[in-house]
Amino acid sequence: MTLKELEEKLALGGIPDPKTDARLLLMRFFGVSPAMLYAERDKSYESDALEAAVQRRLRREPLQHILGEVCFYGERYFVSRDCLSPRGDTELLVEDACRTLPEGVVFADFCTGSGCIALSVLAHRPDLTAVAVDISEGALALAKKNAEALGLSSRIRFFKSDLLRDELPFHTPDFILSNPPYIQTDVIDTLAPELAYEPKIALDGGHDGLVFYRTMLDRLSPVRFYFEIGYDQREAVLALGEAKGYTARCARDAGGHDRLVVFEK
Repeated sequence: MTLKELEEKLALGGIPDPKTDARLLLMRFFGVSPAMLYAERDKSYESDALEAAVQRRLRREPLQHILGEVCFYGERYFVSRDCLSPRGDTELLVEDACRTLPEGVVFADFCTGSGCIALSVLAHRPDLTAVAVDISEGALALAKKNAEALGLSSRIRFFKSDLLRDELPFHTPDFILSNPPYIQTDVIDTLAPELAYEPKIALDGGHDGLVFYRTMLDRLSPVRFYFEIGYDQREAVLALGEAKGYTARCARDAGGHDRLVVFEK
């Protein structure tokens, strides 16, 4: 099928951004550049692997899972169903941390998933080291694979821990970064079909979406927290931090939504 035919097939299947998905699928399975795709728009691409991938996408499996990787903050990360696929909104947290973390510190990345937050910060700040925590063995294995691929394994340690219940297996760093689960439990089933393929444990923030923020603020007292938040959680999260004596600043994502809260003492 041609690029145009693939775009039309995906559009008819209800895919939100069929042009981007079609381009990325052909680039992945045929090794063609974007320039060649558009220079030869009438060229037909046929393979069993492509057809299988298209059918997976039409079932609304995330494109990142089909491709097996995603570009995030200038780096390429392996992804799978063991972790939440990195999203552009989270780059705001990484950018802020790269700019504001003091020189030479050790920071923690809680709910690390693919490792994209910690590893992206390390890739752009060679003076830093990190510890990363997740409850999922599968996610940690993937994060370790990403660290090795990026040549960052010597600057990060990974730990399996339930942040809601376990004592941390290391001294709490002064700087904590986290994109925790923050979706209300009863809202998850109403979200985009792609999220049904993501691990629920990486989405479910409890009845009010605030369980992880509340627990971390109750149990830990670093100098600074960097939290990604849901688009409508600014006031609720600010109230939790201010009750613990933190001052706060916020930042908005490219869509104009409140997405980052930084707490500091």
